[in-house]
Amino acid sequence: MNLLTLPLLVILCSGVAAFAAPAEKPNIIYILADDWGLGDVKTYGGERCKIDTPHMDRLAEKGMKFTDAHSSSSVCTPTRYSILTGRYNWRSRLKGGVLNGFSAPLIEPGRETVASMLKKNGYTTIMIGKWHLGMDFPTTDGKQADTGFNGGGDNVDWKGVIKNGPTAVGFDKYWGISASLDMPPFIWIENDRFVGECTTEKKFVRKGPAHQDFEDVDVLPTLTEKAVETITREAKTGEPFFIYMPLNSPHSPTVPSEQFRGKSPLGLYGDFVMETDWSVGQVVDAVERVGIADNTLIIVTADNGCSNWPLKHNEVRDPEHFKFRMGENEPDDPATHYPSDIYRGHKADIYEGGHRVPFIARWDGKVKAGSISNDPVCLVDLFATCADIVGAKTNDSTAEDSVSILPALFGTASKPLREAVVHHSINGSFAIRQGKWKLALCPGSGGWSNPVPPSGKKNAADAESIKDWVQLYDLEADPAETKNLASSHPERVADMTALAQRYIDKGRSTPGAAQQNNGQTFLYPAWIRNRDK
Repeated sequence: MNLLTLPLLVILCSGVAAFAAPAEKPNIIYILADDWGLGDVKTYGGERCKIDTPHMDRLAEKGMKFTDAHSSSSVCTPTRYSILTGRYNWRSRLKGGVLNGFSAPLIEPGRETVASMLKKNGYTTIMIGKWHLGMDFPTTDGKQADTGFNGGGDNVDWKGVIKNGPTAVGFDKYWGISASLDMPPFIWIENDRFVGECTTEKKFVRKGPAHQDFEDVDVLPTLTEKAVETITREAKTGEPFFIYMPLNSPHSPTVPSEQFRGKSPLGLYGDFVMETDWSVGQVVDAVERVGIADNTLIIVTADNGCSNWPLKHNEVRDPEHFKFRMGENEPDDPATHYPSDIYRGHKADIYEGGHRVPFIARWDGKVKAGSISNDPVCLVDLFATCADIVGAKTNDSTAEDSVSILPALFGTASKPLREAVVHHSINGSFAIRQGKWKLALCPGSGGWSNPVPPSGKKNAADAESIKDWVQLYDLEADPAETKNLASSHPERVADMTALAQRYIDKGRSTPGAAQQNNGQTFLYPAWIRNRDK
C-alpha cells in the first residue's frame, strides 16, 4: 500500500456533512497501541524522547493528558481482556503469559463487554485491529486449532466460520488479525470469516501459515484506512458508534512503511513509532473533517510499556541510543532515547515501565483543552466510563473492577477515583498501588528486566525476611523505584497486602456482591508459597 494514495480519503471525507449523534450518546473511539512506552511520546518524554510524535502532542493540546495511567497487565492479551470486560485479567483463566494466534477464547461465554453494553444502548460497535483474545477456528477434524506460537494451523478449515471471536462478544463488525503480527496465522479476518485462505508459509519473527498476499508492512496502513472509511460512513447515519482500534504497532515485527523509513534517528523502531503516531493523526483528522469532534470521545493509549524485543531482534540499529531506564542513578544522556522515560523496567515487568502507559483523551467542549490529570487510572476503567456516559446500569457480575473516569475528564473529581490499582506482570506477579505507595508482592521485576524473578528452593531459603521478597516504593519521592522501603514500613506492607488479598478473595475491587474468579488465584509466586515445604 502506498500511503501517498491516502489524500484520496481526504477528498472523500471532505464532502461528508456533519451528522452528529445525540448529545447524550457521543461517539467513542478507543485506539490501543501495542508496546508503546510512555517515553516514546514526545508530550510525555520531552527532551528525553528522540522521536517526533506531532499527532499525539496535538491530541494532548486539544484534550487531557493522564500522567498516571496504567494497563492492568504488562503484556498484551491480559490487558485486552480487562479493557473489554472491566475485570482484572488475573480473574480469568489466564494467570500469566499471553495467548497465541490459534488459542481458544479467553472471554467467558455470556460475559458482558464494553461492546455488548454499548450495543444494548443504541451504539453501532466496530472493531478494527488486533484481537489476541482467542477464537474458535473452524477445523477439519473438529479439534482445537491451538498448536502453539510457531507453525500450526494444519487442521484449520480456512473456508469455515469462526466462532466466539469479536462478533460473538458485542461487535457488529470486525476487521483485523487474530493476534500479534509475530504470531501465525497471517491472514485477515472479516467478521467471522477468513479473507481468503492460507496457502503458503511466511515468517514475521515466527513462522506459520499465511495468505499469499498478506504482508506485515501493509497491516498498519490498512487498519488506518479502514478506520477512516468507517468514521466517514458512520458519521452519515447520525447514530452513535463505538470503534475499538487495537493497532499492531509498534510491536515487533518492526515494519514501518517505506514513507516512514529513515524518518527517525533511532532506526526502524523510531520510524515505526512515527507511523503509529501518523495513524492516530489520520483517525483524528477524519473525526474533524466530518464535523463530529464536539460529540466524539477519542482515547489513545497502549496495552503495556515498550518492549525490549527490538534489541533482541536487532531491529534498532544503534542500541547505545535506545536505553531502558532501570532505575539506576545515571545522568541523562542527551543522545539517548528513554522509552520508559524516568521509570524502571519495560514490557512484562511489574515495575512502572511495564504498565505505566500514555493515555490521552479528547472530547471537544467536554474535556478541557490542554488539561492534565495526575489521578491514577487503569485501562480496566473503560467499561464503567462508557456505562457512565450512556447511563447504563450494570449488575454485580459485570465490570467488577471498573471505575468511571468521567469526573477526571470533566475536571469535577474532588477525591481519588480509585481506592487502589492492581498491577500484574507476565509471570503472574502482583503489585498494588495506593496513593503514593506501591507494593510489589514479589522479588525482582516479575518479568524480563533485571533482577529477574528468582525460583527454586535455594532462593526460598535465602529469603529470610520480608525485605527479601516484597518491594515497597514511595513513587512521589522515588518514581524510578530505586529504594525498597518494605523493611522500614511493615505496617504499610501489611495493610496493602491485606487489601490486595481482599480484592482477590471477593472477586471484585468495586462495591457489590462477591464474585468468583476463574480458577485459583494466588497473591504470591509459587516459590514463596512453597518455601517451607
